Amino acid sequence: MPAMTEPKLISGNANRPLATAIARRMSMHRGMNVGLVEARVERFNDGEIFVEVFENVRGEDMYVIQPTSNPANDNLMELLIMADALRRSSAARITAVIPYFGYARQDRRAKARTPISAKLVANLLTEAGVDRVLTLDLHAAQIQGFFDIPVDNLYASPVFGLDIKHHFAGQLADVMVISPDVGGVARARDLAQRIGAPLAIVDKRREKAGEVAEMTVIGDVTGKKCIIVDDICDTAGTLCKAAEVLVQHGATEVHSYITHGVLSGPAVERIKNSVMKSLVITDSIEPTAPVRDCPNIRIVPVAPMFAQAVLNIWNGTSVSSLFETETLVPIYEGMYSRA
Repeated sequence: MPAMTEPKLISGNANRPLATAIARRMSMHRGMNVGLVEARVERFNDGEIFVEVFENVRGEDMYVIQPTSNPANDNLMELLIMADALRRSSAARITAVIPYFGYARQDRRAKARTPISAKLVANLLTEAGVDRVLTLDLHAAQIQGFFDIPVDNLYASPVFGLDIKHHFAGQLADVMVISPDVGGVARARDLAQRIGAPLAIVDKRREKAGEVAEMTVIGDVTGKKCIIVDDICDTAGTLCKAAEVLVQHGATEVHSYITHGVLSGPAVERIKNSVMKSLVITDSIEPTAPVRDCPNIRIVPVAPMFAQAVLNIWNGTSVSSLFETETLVPIYEGMYSRA
């Protein structure tokens, strides 16, 4: 049954441009102004976070838009404290809209005496009063099972598929999708099926975290325009090395489609100087000035998809419909009309 009240959005400081864009898109869909709830999210001199909501939210369907990106701990605490403030203000339902779910890479015990931090974050969100989570391309699908509340996990691959068909029109016969590791094959296969392209794998072996000792290409990439697809790009070391290996194996071009552009440390400089012709990321994490200014980085917006997902949750209709190309084409307003 559709909710009787209007959906209300509130944003922390992690990615206010994305929150504003989601509100603007929802205003277009609703035919009425959907703004961000007025609030202040500030820090005391010692770094403590303080939240004050200036509008009445009693009985409202609230959507807190806050990726837990860098600085991950501050942004996570903002999200938890906002949820607590809304719960104590008698909001009817609190949905945490987390475009980038931090700590997702700590989803299992890879070694003895290590934490499963993604599970801890799930517990914290639930205890803070969150009733539902909406996120994008979780690093590991099993994280959904860490929650005892509903989790809607959107996927970037349908949007990436539209973008590839648009920018590689007439060249799709030469395109090959590449998974940068064995663990990402399912994600790469999904994109390959959407654009009707073959699939290859770059098998990497790590000596330790952040370093890659050896890479092997599984599949023939000779004469192909290779598209590496992954969920996270952090320091870009692995990505740039994979691009070099693909070129050494005969690829004519290498492009990358990455959902979450963490791009920390030397990442932007590495990408700028790499053999990759382009890196396409979403704005799930607010891009820094160096990222926006980098000539071979392009940003695809996710606000249209998130706005529709919020409306579908509010209306009690299907979120999984957003996995289909036919649903996304009208949402993206003809951006990919030639797809």
